[in-house]
Amino acid sequence: MSKESQHQKVLRIKNMVCPRCIMVVREELERLGLHVLEVELGVAIISDNDELDVAAVESIMNSKGFELLHDKWEELVESTKVAVIDVIYSEKIATLATNLSTYLAEELGRDYSTISTAFKTSEGITLSRYIVLQKIERVKELLTYGELPLSTVATKVGYKSLQHLSSQFREITGTTPNKYRTQGGTDRQTIDNLH
Repeated sequence: MSKESQHQKVLRIKNMVCPRCIMVVREELERLGLHVLEVELGVAIISDNDELDVAAVESIMNSKGFELLHDKWEELVESTKVAVIDVIYSEKIATLATNLSTYLAEELGRDYSTISTAFKTSEGITLSRYIVLQKIERVKELLTYGELPLSTVATKVGYKSLQHLSSQFREITGTTPNKYRTQGGTDRQTIDNLH
């Protein structure tokens, strides 16, 4: 998607993490009478011809759990979250030809040090910790379904070994992946609010 054009306004939106979020943002912007050209995770593009009432947009976004971003650092952090969630939940992480930090730097067009510093400053946790938390939530989801062997789950979420997955899983949850699966996975978190 081309994010900039003379005939478009780009709205950067925080907390969009799934296809349902895209649908809700589109519906709410259209309800405000805006001509929505495109919506994807973290971004909505509207026609430049629309009279934009920023206060109304902010109010409706906030009421739905979203937030308009106005600061470049906030935009970078939100873009980082979207990229991490996308690479993990789409299972692209399993087939990356490079490490995740290089992938993020290329995807976001910034050096990893800048991305990491902005993330830590904004979110209060390191980017690497956030990535681990997202991976563990994805593992929990896959374990809850109970359809895949643990070794396949580890591969899908980008772990090089079952031992590494088990170690991180136990550190975060206090239990083993197998025990979590047999207990029915009752402590899942929303991926847009992991800290």
